[in-house]
Amino acid sequence: MRVVIAEDNALLREGLVLLLTSAGHEVVAVAVNGPEVLPALLEHRPDVAVVDVRLPPGLRDEGLRAALDARAAVPGLPVLVLSQYVEEMYATELLSGGANGVGYLLKDRIGRVDEFLDALERVAAGGTALDPEVVTELMSRRRDDPLAALTPRELEVLRLMAEGHDNTTIARTLVVTERAVSKHIGNVFAKLGLPPSDSGHRRVLAVLAYLQHGEARGPAR
Repeated sequence: MRVVIAEDNALLREGLVLLLTSAGHEVVAVAVNGPEVLPALLEHRPDVAVVDVRLPPGLRDEGLRAALDARAAVPGLPVLVLSQYVEEMYATELLSGGANGVGYLLKDRIGRVDEFLDALERVAAGGTALDPEVVTELMSRRRDDPLAALTPRELEVLRLMAEGHDNTTIARTLVVTERAVSKHIGNVFAKLGLPPSDSGHRRVLAVLAYLQHGEARGPAR
């Protein structure tokens, strides 16, 4: 894959370059501040971009803003956003334009090389990769909303869907059959009032409903 990296920390940036090239990917450009990100993405049109949420000059959300601008200019451009801390509001904003080809991971996840590379490949293929810790934060704030109608097992399935896992992986994780997973997902769709349509689209809608109901309660403290 062709990858653009946007990260201001030199050690982490070089580590990502080494990790990705060692895995057989090509790093076509690096950016070290917010203003450099969008031009690099538009010039190289990478298979996937790895972007830090906080970049100079403001160290606020410059990376996220650049990623959103790039996806507006190049619809579907795969972007994996990295953050030092759980900031689920950023995950929600990133996914609000559609969950195809987006990911939000904590930087600690990079140290789990296989998990990180798997997430990167899922995003590049048009899937979703959401850090389990962000999902856990949202789960902990769930109260009296449409998700409350879901059973504990259906919530487990939805949590794994939000992390970006397919039915086979969910079945293996929960030690159940894929048929059981499909049944649980069907129940989730029905209880969330998602209309019969393309199942991939309904998965995205389910994840977005999951995130939006959590975000409506404000950032976790």
